[in-house]
Amino acid sequence: MRLLIVRLSAMGDIIHSLPLAENARRAGVDVAWLAEEAYASLLEGNPNIDRLFLASTKRWRRQPLAPRSVADIRALARALRSFEPDFSIDAQGLWKSALLAGLVKAPRVGFARGDRRESSSATLIDRPVRLTREAVHVVDQNLLLLEPLGIPVETRAPNARYLLGHESPDADAFLRTLREPFALFHPGSARAEKTWGESQYADLARRLEADSGLMPVLSWGPGDESRVERLSALLPKAVALPRLDLPSLAHVIARSTVFVAGDTGPVHLADALGRPALALFGPRSGTRNVPERNRPYGGRALRLGDGTGVAEVAEEVRRMLRDAAARPENGDGNEKSHPAVTVEH
Repeated sequence: MRLLIVRLSAMGDIIHSLPLAENARRAGVDVAWLAEEAYASLLEGNPNIDRLFLASTKRWRRQPLAPRSVADIRALARALRSFEPDFSIDAQGLWKSALLAGLVKAPRVGFARGDRRESSSATLIDRPVRLTREAVHVVDQNLLLLEPLGIPVETRAPNARYLLGHESPDADAFLRTLREPFALFHPGSARAEKTWGESQYADLARRLEADSGLMPVLSWGPGDESRVERLSALLPKAVALPRLDLPSLAHVIARSTVFVAGDTGPVHLADALGRPALALFGPRSGTRNVPERNRPYGGRALRLGDGTGVAEVAEEVRRMLRDAAARPENGDGNEKSHPAVTVEH
């Protein structure tokens, strides 16, 4: 069987979809993945993906009739059809993902109307899948998409350790400047309701440094610069990450003792690298972004508010550290490189 997985973005959502490819590969399926160009480095080197195709949907939507857009879409369609998939999986549940999955002449598997982000796009799905009561976490919900294809689920936890097979001189140079052990704090998010105040992060970092000896290191992404500057002012001894690509970020995360952030991509990356990861959910996270559904799959989550403050978060981190110390280390951090997948636009 040949399978095309369409999960375009974003970082955390792609990570939550990784078990689709891993289980398909275990069943002997040839796997291709279609993602946005911005996330190419998150999937390159994944041993469960044979071919990686890339899209530029933001640019195409801005200039839908531009000759370059039309040419790019036609080229992508030709490349996807050359893979000759037997099925495509729309793991995103949007019109754009369903339309792109339809660029190949293969039945489309996806969530049914009412279980999709854009329910009307279910009209494009050939084999609709209903969510079950037992599938609470988004990873388990995604794995339901394998059932119509007869692919058994043998593993569930996302695994991104293949990223450590990439050499990263930038990460190595930065790690040499750090005192270990260290904790990573990621104060930013693309959505304001997912963020925690910088003063709270600073208080948490001071507590963990005082009682656990964890040097505070600040993680950030595009748009987080002002938050990191404010947090750096509150924590003069803290070190902020330099600008790193995703494989380099993975190398730094893999050496951390714990990763604390809002419900944002890097915290799920930390979890998929086997590091203790704590996601903090704001009181206005909405009905979909809840800890039960969106926590780090192997990590933990706390909903802030209603009496949950810095002391409670610090105690949760201490519990995570005790639990991590009590179990064998998962992986030695020295994974061998995997052959690069074929990447096509």
